[in-house]
Amino acid sequence: MYAGPAAAAVADDPEGAETMRETRAAWAALPDDVRDRVHLADLPMDDQGENAAIVNALQRHATIVVQKSLAEGFGLTVAEAMWKRRPVVASRVGGIQDQIEDGVSGVLLQDPRDDAAYGAALTRLLTDPGLAARLGDSAHERVRSLFLNSRHLTQYVTLFEALL
Repeated sequence: MYAGPAAAAVADDPEGAETMRETRAAWAALPDDVRDRVHLADLPMDDQGENAAIVNALQRHATIVVQKSLAEGFGLTVAEAMWKRRPVVASRVGGIQDQIEDGVSGVLLQDPRDDAAYGAALTRLLTDPGLAARLGDSAHERVRSLFLNSRHLTQYVTLFEALL
């Protein structure tokens, strides 16, 4: 499953529509038996509740969640998948590299354009379900201990105490 926001709904991604056209063309060129197992989904963005429900369902049923960004702040998709105990394969860019500890709570790709490394990471996780489960469990714990609002609230209190 290759899922993402409908390209027209993302104003800050000028290449999105062209990327989706290229993706659809590559999908159409796949052999029939492969194309039958590969699904493309443009997620609706006009109804946030509907979008959230679809993303939640996709992540909960995913074996692996991938975020191959060229640039990214804090990856909400990454954090959500980690919370759901899904192993994540993601680019070592922006905030994602702070979210995932490579080999411990997910897999970081040095170069998101390196399809061989991407394929190897996916193959490793698909062929080693024990590793995938350990990464997913560690990912959940990392989100729980580092990225929940309660931790940030505690940090603010500590900061305010220091300032006062």
